[in-house]
Amino acid sequence: MESNVEQADAAADRDTARGRLAGRGRWLALVAVVIVAGVLIYLWRTAGRVSTDDAQVDGHITQVAARVGGTVTKVNVKENQYVEAGVVLVELDPRDYQVAVDRARAELADAQANASGAATGIPLTQVSSATGVQTATGGLEEAQAGVAVADRQVEAARAQLVAAQARQREKEATAVKATRDVERLKGLAAKQEIAQQQYDAAVSAADSARAAADAAKSDVSAAESAVGVAEQRARQARGGAAQAQAALQASRTGPEQLRVTKARADVANARVQQMTSALAQAELNLERTKITAPTAGVVSRKTVEMGQVIQPGQPLFALVSLDDVWVTANYKETQLKRVQPGQRAKVKVDGLDHEFDAHVDSIAAATGARFSLLPPENATGNYVKVVQRVPVKIVFEPGQDPDHRLRPGMSVAPTIYTK
Repeated sequence: MESNVEQADAAADRDTARGRLAGRGRWLALVAVVIVAGVLIYLWRTAGRVSTDDAQVDGHITQVAARVGGTVTKVNVKENQYVEAGVVLVELDPRDYQVAVDRARAELADAQANASGAATGIPLTQVSSATGVQTATGGLEEAQAGVAVADRQVEAARAQLVAAQARQREKEATAVKATRDVERLKGLAAKQEIAQQQYDAAVSAADSARAAADAAKSDVSAAESAVGVAEQRARQARGGAAQAQAALQASRTGPEQLRVTKARADVANARVQQMTSALAQAELNLERTKITAPTAGVVSRKTVEMGQVIQPGQPLFALVSLDDVWVTANYKETQLKRVQPGQRAKVKVDGLDHEFDAHVDSIAAATGARFSLLPPENATGNYVKVVQRVPVKIVFEPGQDPDHRLRPGMSVAPTIYTK
């Protein structure tokens, strides 16, 4: 009996063990089915698409630099401020450049006057050659006589200046003496040791002496002006004599002088063109004292402050355009077998937790390694094959970012649908 019971218990244990094994097998089979189903679903969902997380938002970043140097007088923008194209960002002190413009205009006017005179000199030279040596000689004698008269006028004006200076010294000495008398009598008048009338007379005399000294000084200034005018006339007379002498020489040289006059006219015209260009450059430099925004964008990396002295070419701002952004995705070269421009794409932005519709715009002409500072050199014999990455430009569909939340540099994960 006991042996039968033991046999029955053993059989029951074996049946229980078989049931446990069968249950475990069913669970393992179910897990295997789930895993296979998950793999099949993943393959089905990822078929016809390629993704990467080596991507970021790119945009146009314009560096704004000064074209001319100067002191900053006004900064009209702040960091992270949006500005339209053409808005004045920084103003420099324009006074030096305005002076340059005025000087260039004066030099241009002088060059034009010289050119006009040179052009007039051509027919004058022809006429002078035709009139002959006799007329030129008479003109020279007349001019020399004018020089002599002008020299005499200069001598007379200088003599008047010397006399006026002597009178000035005399009047100034009298004024000094009268002033000292007033100072000496002032104390006596205060002590009532002299009559007030005597002190008042001394004061009036001192005032008269000072007025006379001032008048003498004015006479000296007038005499100096007269000397200057006389000397100017003398220079003009000498210039006329030189012209007369040149006319005499021209009448003797004839055709040679005419060729020289034409050459001078050409030089004068060339200088007019040169001064015209100089004026245009000066006006352009004056205009560049107002630094404007070349494009619309957000001001970033502001490095300029009020009163700062900047140099030409010095960076002042970076303008980041938020109206035109795209994605630069660095795909593995093995992922680009079926990628073509125009294919649909989805871009997930990490910082916004949002997907944007996009499409492939273009594929770079070389890998990123080719554009690095130190491209790899594989001719050393230590070559190790590395999967290269090729930049792909992905453009957002319009109208998806009206608030300009996409910013250059944001990390994104694009997916390109190749089917």
